[in-house]
Amino acid sequence: VRPFVHLHGHSHYSLLDGAGSIDKLVERTKQHGMSALALTDHGNLHGALEFYKKMKGAGLNPIIGMEAYIAPGSRFEKDAGSTKEASYHLTLLAQNRTGFKNLIKLASAAMLEGFYYKPRIDKELLAAHSKGLIGFTSCLKGEVPNKIINEQITQAKMALDEYRQIFEPGDFYVEIQNHGLEQQRVANRQLLKWAKEFKLPVVAT
Repeated sequence: VRPFVHLHGHSHYSLLDGAGSIDKLVERTKQHGMSALALTDHGNLHGALEFYKKMKGAGLNPIIGMEAYIAPGSRFEKDAGSTKEASYHLTLLAQNRTGFKNLIKLASAAMLEGFYYKPRIDKELLAAHSKGLIGFTSCLKGEVPNKIINEQITQAKMALDEYRQIFEPGDFYVEIQNHGLEQQRVANRQLLKWAKEFKLPVVAT
C-alpha cells in the first residue's frame, strides 16, 4: 500500500466547515498509520500552535497550512452581491519557517485589510508573501475548478497560469478530489490536462 497523507483538512477552527477537534485528528492520523497531517483551516491559523504541539507530542509531523479566501480582484474591493461572489478558495502549506511567517502575514492582512464576508487576501498580497509556501488549486470553490465547472475555460486557464507564476517553480500543484461528484470529475479531467501542459505536479486530497 502506498503511503498517504491528508494535505487538505479542517478542524473545528473552520467555523461551520469542520467538526473535528485537534485531539481527534491526531488520534485518527495515528490509527491510520500516517506519519504526517496538514491542517488547512478556512482563513485562519487559530489551531496552528495546538496542532503543532499535539502532533509533535504524538511523534507525528505537523504541516501548517490554511485554506485561504482569495478575492476575485483587489482585497480592498467590497462590492460583491453575495458571499459566493466575494472570494475563491486557495490551499496553502508552509514548507519552512519563511513560509510559516508568510502564512501569518497573509492571515493577518486577510482579517485587517481584506475582510468582507470572509477574511480575504488577493493575488497581489499572495505574490508579495509566496516564498516558502506551496499552493494548490483547491476544491470546487477554488478559482480554477470553479471556472471550469461554470464553463469559463479560457478564464480558468488564465487563472491557473497566474497562480503558476506567483509561486516558485514546483511549488504550485493541481489539486484533485473525488467525493463521487460529477462536477469534480469534470474539473479533474480538465485540471489533469493542464497539469501536463504546464508541467505542474498533481496532488490528490
